[in-house]
Amino acid sequence: MNSGSMWKTIGKLKKYLSHPLTKDHCIDDPETTELRRRIIREKSFLRDIYRDWYNFIASAIPPGNSPILELGSGGGFLNEITPNLITSDVLFCSGIKVVLDGQCLPFEASSLRGIVMVNVLHHIPNIRLFLKEAARCTMPGGVVLAVEPWVTPWSRFIYAKFHHEPFEPNALDWEIPKRGPLSGANGALPWILFKRDREQFEAEFPEWNVREIQPFMPFRYLLSGGVSMRALQPGWTTGIWRSFERILDPVMNNLGMFARIVLQRAKG
Repeated sequence: MNSGSMWKTIGKLKKYLSHPLTKDHCIDDPETTELRRRIIREKSFLRDIYRDWYNFIASAIPPGNSPILELGSGGGFLNEITPNLITSDVLFCSGIKVVLDGQCLPFEASSLRGIVMVNVLHHIPNIRLFLKEAARCTMPGGVVLAVEPWVTPWSRFIYAKFHHEPFEPNALDWEIPKRGPLSGANGALPWILFKRDREQFEAEFPEWNVREIQPFMPFRYLLSGGVSMRALQPGWTTGIWRSFERILDPVMNNLGMFARIVLQRAKG
């Protein structure tokens, strides 16, 4: 099969697998976020993935009573697992407390115990502004916790051929070209920041310590169809796939499609 035929076949497959609720909907339309909220709750295999992501976040939040800010709460349900959570999004949608831009946070200095997010960091147009604002608002010892796409040999193939968002590991700049509030993205940005350009990141932001980067989940999200595709697995298979992926832990640097990221605010 030549490359032209391959791309045509992939295009037909993506069209066939597109979820009927969000098919042909603009990602920047708030209605799409509401539909994704419904999809996450109705697709049990996908809901279990989000629950695993949220359990990681909940387990890594420092103890205390200060609030935690979630960026891009959108269609998620982290507030059902994490108390004292300020839900937010860049667009108005149901279930959020604050509409805000992560590049300009409306919080007092050192007032937050942490900032958490799932699949949001790679949408922030000027990541330097966010990192500075996060350092201002987060108390010493506080954290930024994220689940984000990651670059591995396997993920390069999948994101390049099957994902709807830009994925550019070779991007020369950290900034993302301005499009819509959600359509602007570079799925490779977290990897660029914390792996490829790690020395530059540490030089520019000494107030942030990279405490953990753990690639994981090579297959489950792909099989779930995410929020834009039909599920390829029923919910009862979650335990089987979770166990299979644990067996692959030693080779996640080659297979992981996502990474668990923990940044900690320097105490000094």
